[in-house]
Amino acid sequence: MSITETSNLGPRDSIKPDVLAIDLRTAVMRTSRRLRVEATGDVITPGQYTVLAQLNANGPQTLRTLAEREHVQAPSMTRIVNALTEQGFVTRTAHPNDGRQVQVGITLAGKAVLEEAREQRTAWLAQRVAGLSDDDRKILSRAAHIMQEMAGK
Repeated sequence: MSITETSNLGPRDSIKPDVLAIDLRTAVMRTSRRLRVEATGDVITPGQYTVLAQLNANGPQTLRTLAEREHVQAPSMTRIVNALTEQGFVTRTAHPNDGRQVQVGITLAGKAVLEEAREQRTAWLAQRVAGLSDDDRKILSRAAHIMQEMAGK
């Protein structure tokens, strides 16, 4: 069922799980894409942002682990890490248990640029939310909590 087809359905049809799933997936994907593009800034790319977020949340990691977690090929991750290293946002150190491997860790400058990007994303989204009615904000708040619960399962 396409998006156009879902918009032609009545109120009762729109709460069918498969139709709601399409609407939610579309809304989440579009919002996520806009957040990535609109609010990453000129300093780092969306791919660099996700790597910094990964390192910030989980500590130093190997290139292989980063590539697997971000679902990219090793050469792509190497390019991302090289760019972040040149900017001073990550460092490379010898792996503590295997000297043949290199670990990548986030620097203080990397944490600062990550926080700035997060603030930009929050500000971008807050601006859009501010334009909603009180009723719509309440609905959206409830939906956000429900989505967080669903994602936790």
